[in-house]
Amino acid sequence: MTIKNGRLVEASWCPSPNFGPRPAGEAGDVSLLVVHNISLPPGQFGGGYIQDFFRNQLDTQVHPYFTEIAQLQVSSHLLIERSGQVIQFVNFNDRAWHAGQSSYQGRDNCNDYSVGIELEGTDHVPYTDAQYQALTRVCAELLACYPALSPYRITGHEHIAPGRKTDPGPAFNWQTLFGGLAQGQRQGGQQ
Repeated sequence: MTIKNGRLVEASWCPSPNFGPRPAGEAGDVSLLVVHNISLPPGQFGGGYIQDFFRNQLDTQVHPYFTEIAQLQVSSHLLIERSGQVIQFVNFNDRAWHAGQSSYQGRDNCNDYSVGIELEGTDHVPYTDAQYQALTRVCAELLACYPALSPYRITGHEHIAPGRKTDPGPAFNWQTLFGGLAQGQRQGGQQ
């Protein structure tokens, strides 16, 4: 995968209006990667409703739950669907609205300095191999492009907003992600 000018070349571009500039000095300081999950309606996959939600175009007539969330203005930099398809909503150099009230290692407002990646899923349904493969490749490219990022600065929404958020949840296998990143680094060093 390749990032050019804050865009993942291989991702489908589906721009969200829910973003803003990073605070002065933060644009080059992307130093945290936050893994989330989302499914709309809850527990259901497919349908394009996540894309509609991040673009403020959710049809409240489709499902009663949509009435509860339609007024929210949120986004993420990326969504990785169950198939492994990657969709980008916000340029990595901009501030997406994914973390909410949050703190990482004593530093508040994680949106200011993080990249948010949503996995289509729930806390308790296993993620797909295709999602882990795509996530690993995306993370490897982000690590290569943003020097302040490291594998030690990849975390879950549940870790930056404990008690408020639970994603990506117990179904997410951190060892699969970190093992894939380590394997990629070993292979990269041999080429």
